[in-house]
Amino acid sequence: MQQEIRLVTIYKACGQPEAEVIKGRLMVEGIPAVLKYESVGSVYGLTMDGLGQVDVQVPAKYESQARAVIADSSELEEPN
Repeated sequence: MQQEIRLVTIYKACGQPEAEVIKGRLMVEGIPAVLKYESVGSVYGLTMDGLGQVDVQVPAKYESQARAVIADSSELEEPN
């Protein structure tokens, strides 16, 4: 019997490009990630009222590691 993997949302991106960057950063660190989004937002490129929002999700066992990677990444992007 196949075990179900529980996914948790660790980041809410404002669009597909931002979500893909976050997903790529996690994958480089060896953390599996998937994107969850409404298809209408990606088809029309809408980013209002939740349309266009993309949830970056990881398996629950990677949650703390993934949050740390995102926190480290955001610190690098802030100007001094």
